[in-house]
Amino acid sequence: MNNLQRSAQTKASILDAATVCFAREGFDATGVAEICQRAGVSKGAFYYHFESKEAAFLELIASWLSALEQVLEDEAYNYKTVPEGLLGMAGNIQQIVANNRMLMSLFLELWTHASRNEKIHQATIAPYKRYLLIFEKLVQRGIDEGSFETVDPASAGQLLLSLSSGFFLQASLDPDGANWGKLLQESIHILLNGLKRRN
Repeated sequence: MNNLQRSAQTKASILDAATVCFAREGFDATGVAEICQRAGVSKGAFYYHFESKEAAFLELIASWLSALEQVLEDEAYNYKTVPEGLLGMAGNIQQIVANNRMLMSLFLELWTHASRNEKIHQATIAPYKRYLLIFEKLVQRGIDEGSFETVDPASAGQLLLSLSSGFFLQASLDPDGANWGKLLQESIHILLNGLKRRN
């Protein structure tokens, strides 16, 4: 293993440890010392890769939100029609919740600190604006293909994003409380009935 590979491995270990610490203890209660202890690295190694625990938190969030954006992009064009795509995307929330328990806890930390910390706020708002654009484009595509009535794509996109975010927040708070994918699909189905084009 060369120096570059070792450095990348050390950084990955720090981020993995930070995910666990932030998810279990919260951002405020977690110190760099705890992250280093869990990762098995020195503070010097931590500060070589990150200037602060906030920087590590922001990198975790950026990575996760970017991956979520890619899932949305892929799913958006993986179906014949927009209604099928939206229902398919909604159904995937259960798998996301089941496979990312630590990240779901981190999501709650993100929401908490985004309202208090300007850097975290900006890191959160930027991808949400991109999510909104994805939904706007989907609505416009639905109008163009004849699936939807002519509506304002921005307003309908905001409604879809708000619905999805609300379910995601509920799933973060109570991951085993319901089949969130099924419930979101049912809610999207109700919304689609309102958007459906009537000849």
